[in-house]
Amino acid sequence: MMKKAVFYHAGCPVCIAAEQQVLDALDRRRYQVEIVHLGEERSRITEAEQAGIQSVPALLLDGATFHINFGASLADVKGGA
Repeated sequence: MMKKAVFYHAGCPVCIAAEQQVLDALDRRRYQVEIVHLGEERSRITEAEQAGIQSVPALLLDGATFHINFGASLADVKGGA
């Protein structure tokens, strides 16, 4: 069974660089990767918060949250920054 990985970001340069590294590092035979740009998919901010995401870029992998560097807090994303 394929596992799911969700990468949340807001489009900032830190996020874009992290996205490429995550995509290169994850084994696509084991993980179905979904990229969520919270600046464009604002309706998913609540989902990210409920998953434990506090800042972006972040990766939700097997139900565990991994914050990768710091691009923006979710409060900044919600405020439209």
